[in-house]
Amino acid sequence: MIKNNLKAACLVLGLTLAGGVQAETSSVDAAIAPYASVSGVSGNLNSVGSDSLNNLMTFWAEGFKAVYPNVNIQIEGKGSSTAPPALIEGTSQLGPMSREMKSTEMDQFSNKFGYKPTEIKVAVDSLGVFVNKDNPIECLTLTQVDSIFSSTYKRGGQPAEKWGDVGATGVWKDKPISLYGRNSASGTYGYFKEHVLSKGDYKPTVKEQPGSSSVVQGVASDLGGIGYSGIGYKTSDVKAIKIDAGKGCVEPSSTTALNGSYGISRFLYVYFNKKPTGSMDVLIKEFLKYTLSKQGQEITIKDGYYALPASIVEKEMTKLK
Repeated sequence: MIKNNLKAACLVLGLTLAGGVQAETSSVDAAIAPYASVSGVSGNLNSVGSDSLNNLMTFWAEGFKAVYPNVNIQIEGKGSSTAPPALIEGTSQLGPMSREMKSTEMDQFSNKFGYKPTEIKVAVDSLGVFVNKDNPIECLTLTQVDSIFSSTYKRGGQPAEKWGDVGATGVWKDKPISLYGRNSASGTYGYFKEHVLSKGDYKPTVKEQPGSSSVVQGVASDLGGIGYSGIGYKTSDVKAIKIDAGKGCVEPSSTTALNGSYGISRFLYVYFNKKPTGSMDVLIKEFLKYTLSKQGQEITIKDGYYALPASIVEKEMTKLK
């Protein structure tokens, strides 16, 4: 069900080593090596792409700059769909995305450079479905979530306009459901549309927000609100409800993301321009090595996302040669 190969690449490769992967406390896999600095790293890096990765890229940049004071990194996060054009036009060297690059985007890149962009996985995310912290709802099926957000009901459910339509009782029964989501430039918007709405259409009443933090803030200030974003944007004012994707009610966590029981988990990516021959740009190489290091993955956890298993890190590191 997870198109971006989280099950295939991470669960099959990584979870056979479950004892060595991260525990529920979200510690970094002990087999992931610390970052080792090298000489001669300086210059400017531009990153354009995912809003879901905006904060994480900023924190990585701060950590990297602490190692290399002569490096300047600019981060712009307006949505995953802005990453491919920026890489193609050369206005950025890093293209963070919360979804895989589409074949059309790959083709546009290849048409200009004669080869495809390189992709590395940098973190694991459970797509959080957030409600106000005072909402009594604890769990929703994917069909119910589709019924809430979709106008096409591809999962076969019935329209859900009030919280009583998805099981709320008492004073909540007749409370209208208020919808918050991302705009179409967002990879999260596309992922939710494909994997939760089964490629159906959003209701026109969804209040589209320019960023993940805006979605969470909207839900936090709206008693009847519900919205979705990367789990890293969770705050104490909202509740990430459990999701039943056919295996019972499962809460989002590192463990349930990695074992596939939480039905809407994904990798987060960074794309970059790497020629098939010749040496890789040192600044890009070292920054990406930092993101995959012990220090980088500790930052991932602090930002609310989940660290990669060492088996995945080892595979991604081979792309940085």
